[in-house]
Amino acid sequence: MKLSALVAAGFVAAVFALPASAAPASPPETFPGAPGVITLSGKCAKLVVAKFDATKGCKNELASVTLANGSVTFIFTSDGKALGFQGDGSGIKPASNGNARLPLSLVTTGVGNRMTGQVKVAGFCTFGNPYAGKPIAIECTAESKDSSFTGSFRTGGKLVKKGK
Repeated sequence: MKLSALVAAGFVAAVFALPASAAPASPPETFPGAPGVITLSGKCAKLVVAKFDATKGCKNELASVTLANGSVTFIFTSDGKALGFQGDGSGIKPASNGNARLPLSLVTTGVGNRMTGQVKVAGFCTFGNPYAGKPIAIECTAESKDSSFTGSFRTGGKLVKKGK
């Protein structure tokens, strides 16, 4: 009986002593991630275009669309209209408090699922990683030569929905 307990203890110790590379680990999910669509649920805290405040009708979902060319767009919706903050995902840099920052080049507009307009802008979206299981904020601000755009969204910390 003592020998079997000793063998079992040795086996358990050997398993825990294996190098980390011996056990295949799946890489952590990143955000915005690979090409596709991710939908976050939470609370739209602010959506303003120039002097028009669309926060009241803002939907409590935010879409993150990553294209094969690396373009990333955060899409806010309000009363059937969409406002997308778009930038080149290769330009994402670390920001404070474990967040990341996406430099913006365009704001896109549309109705329903069709994005039809675009405005050249300068600005940033700052965001955390929703895969960490904690509430995060996505804060976007941009300015064109004629207007300003602001979007703010806070997740509840729940997992996201992925699509293609």
